[in-house]
Amino acid sequence: IRCPVSRTLKVIGGTWKPLIIYHLDWGERRNGQLRRAIPEITQKMLTQQLRELERDGLVEREIFPVVPPRVDYKLTDLGKSLLPVLNAMAAWGAANEDVFPAVDSP
Repeated sequence: IRCPVSRTLKVIGGTWKPLIIYHLDWGERRNGQLRRAIPEITQKMLTQQLRELERDGLVEREIFPVVPPRVDYKLTDLGKSLLPVLNAMAAWGAANEDVFPAVDSP
């Protein structure tokens, strides 16, 4: 059986990919900007997740030939098509923060 929810989770599942996509909705971001926006993610994991998102066609990487090298990441049209899903998740999380108050606690 082919399940569309499973297909979606295969592409954006996990802790970090939805957060990366969510933060890229604000526009192009550099690696360091994403690290500051998601302080819990390690550099290794951020790099891995960005590569997978790029491989799957959700994120585009632009390399600028300057010293030091500059790399910007932005959502592709396919990546932007996930924003309603993430916005719905954000709305659900906001509406239920009193039910799950400890989720954001360190």
